[in-house]
Amino acid sequence: MQPGTISAILDHVLLDVQRPARYVGGEYNSIAKDWTPERLKVVLAFPDIYDLGMSNLGLAILYDLLNQQEDVLAERVYLPWTDMEAVMRREALPLYSLESRHPVTDFDLLGISLPYEQLYTNALHLLHLAGIPFHSAERLNGDYPLVLAGGHATYNPEPMADFIDAFLIGEGEEAIIEIVRTLQQWRQWAVRQNGGSLPGRQQWLDLLRQLARLDGVYVPRFYTDDYHADGSLAQLSPTDRSARFPVLKRITKQLPPPLTDFVVPFVDVVHNRAVIEIMRGCTRGCRFCHAGMVGRPVRERSVAEITAAVGAMLAATGYEEVALLSLSSSDYRDVAALVEAISTEFGHLNLNISLPSLRIETVSVDLMDRLKAAGHRGGFTLAPEAASERMREIINKPVSTAQLLETAREIYSRGWKTIKLYFMIGHPSETLEDVQAIADLAKAVLAEGRKALGGKANLNVGVSTFVPKPHTPFQWSPCDTLEQIEAKQALLRCEVQGRGLKLSLNKPRETMMEAWLSRGDRRMGAVILEAYRRGARFDGWREHFNYAAWTEAFVVQGIDAAFYTHRKRGADEVLPWDHIDAAVRKSFLLEDYRWSQSGKTRDDCRDECYACGIMPKFISLRNQTAAADWECPQVTPTRERVRT
Repeated sequence: MQPGTISAILDHVLLDVQRPARYVGGEYNSIAKDWTPERLKVVLAFPDIYDLGMSNLGLAILYDLLNQQEDVLAERVYLPWTDMEAVMRREALPLYSLESRHPVTDFDLLGISLPYEQLYTNALHLLHLAGIPFHSAERLNGDYPLVLAGGHATYNPEPMADFIDAFLIGEGEEAIIEIVRTLQQWRQWAVRQNGGSLPGRQQWLDLLRQLARLDGVYVPRFYTDDYHADGSLAQLSPTDRSARFPVLKRITKQLPPPLTDFVVPFVDVVHNRAVIEIMRGCTRGCRFCHAGMVGRPVRERSVAEITAAVGAMLAATGYEEVALLSLSSSDYRDVAALVEAISTEFGHLNLNISLPSLRIETVSVDLMDRLKAAGHRGGFTLAPEAASERMREIINKPVSTAQLLETAREIYSRGWKTIKLYFMIGHPSETLEDVQAIADLAKAVLAEGRKALGGKANLNVGVSTFVPKPHTPFQWSPCDTLEQIEAKQALLRCEVQGRGLKLSLNKPRETMMEAWLSRGDRRMGAVILEAYRRGARFDGWREHFNYAAWTEAFVVQGIDAAFYTHRKRGADEVLPWDHIDAAVRKSFLLEDYRWSQSGKTRDDCRDECYACGIMPKFISLRNQTAAADWECPQVTPTRERVRT
């Protein structure tokens, strides 16, 4: 279908759907390039609705970077909500890009963001609506775009391996340019070879081999899996000389200039604000945290660079709030000076500065005072993750209860009425006493608020269920059963209640799905497709989550779901993601897991290097980078450490 035809149909049908602005494009700062033959055409997809996808910083960065290339155009696509999908089916409309309204199948590359596992069936839904076959093996004749996926969930790519042509593992700013250049050169060559016709199967395989040779690119079809009689993975092996083993993640040695010209949506979206990543990576070593492990090493932007970028963002977008993003914003080494610089420069604009992620032990009185002076509005969010000191030592967040209460006291005393505390249940060795400690700590924190503010003090308690994620020290641990989760949540519902207290819990069955998908092997692909065919999609939306579709899919495929969730993995077991190298040694993770069992903690690795593996893997990049830009300290050789 031609773009003009799509536009004509949209003119007549958009009044039939909610929030039609989701589907029209043309937003301020969006980029619509001429559709010329010499340009490589990329469509970037977030497999959920516009309201969520427009808040994805990673896709926004890639959109900008690609469009900076004169001979490349990048456009956007999101999933339609159910009402728009019904209209599209009625009118035989294909899934189309927002900028030019070309069908997705007209593009050379379809890039899908997979930051979390609940998007897997949505990714299949996106392919279906676009008219693209589900399986990569069905797309070898050049009729369809190259399907590329990236994001944090792809550090275990195996559950989606059947459906994706290539995965980009790690950071994409430099790698995406290499990928499009490879595709561009190959397509020009293939067209010449074929006298202008579409590439054939062997030529397509040649492209995949070229991509597999790029750092950080994983092409699943060049690997095969074998299993033991008990169902555990025996090995995953490369089958082609071009395939790397293992596939080392990509990183950028230094954070590139931040994006400032954000596309400004016509409608309110989940995070409708300017955002800037002030720091990438984390040095704290929380044992449950996937992002903290795979995001190493820490790289920071300077106060001057961030402040200048904030000014450019405000001028380009008109936003009145800026979020300073990182895994732990208060760990940014000059965070107080940064808040001061931004508030001094832009205080006259009534700018709200948001620090979405704060560690209890690094939220200083000075920082609170500067945030107050800078006009920080709303509540304060803190994430102790566990309520008893024993559990916080197990997960390597050794914050004392006294320190937490002191922090809460200082926050409330400065006039903030609401504190949000985030916890997880289901950590290894957790007991009901540890769960009860969540309620006890919540009441103690609220009591500090009552002392400062009386009845105006509020405390919101968010409790999620822990899922042991790949490439973390807890990857060998089992996940709680449904019965265990329900018992713990019942205790919390009984104990966390009263005036000023608000409790939010995740759904236990949603936890099960997340565990299956994050800990699964390549056999999970058949389950995902079967669940999708049985109606599973929008799994992250409670009103659409279809647990029965998943349980039925496991039965149909003859796979035991508990095998992935409730089984402790052996130290010598081959894990489904072992062929993906996050640059943190498996032996380091295993050692840390064993340390957790005795409550032994690690310090911030900016203060002491524990030889996690980052430095040896990226030593050449480290040597090319200024000391101030990369937080890994110099490692003392072992022989010298022994002498001292």
